[in-house]
Amino acid sequence: MKTKERTIKEKDCPLEFAVNAISGKWKIPIVWRINKGEKRPSEMLRGIAKVDRRVLNQQLTELVQDGILNKKTFNELPPRVEYSLTPLGENLVDVLWKLNDWGKVLLEYSNEE
Repeated sequence: MKTKERTIKEKDCPLEFAVNAISGKWKIPIVWRINKGEKRPSEMLRGIAKVDRRVLNQQLTELVQDGILNKKTFNELPPRVEYSLTPLGENLVDVLWKLNDWGKVLLEYSNEE
């Protein structure tokens, strides 16, 4: 992570470091949607319910700064921007699939009680 201050504890704990990189209410839904192909911010606004444009832009910026997303700006009027996954972002999607599988197991477990 390039943008956030790191504590000694974060530097010593890769898991905490990773969780902080994707912390934020909308970062996982953003990465999940971009996994299906390049997206413009307006497409993400329509696809992610209740996300505010300002918050979306802030989280997109953080994901770019942390090396998870690429930002491609086209020299057009009006300006056009598209986001895509970096190799690090593609690796994160693999982790999200595993988290999704774990969520299914957790859901089954909670329904048994």
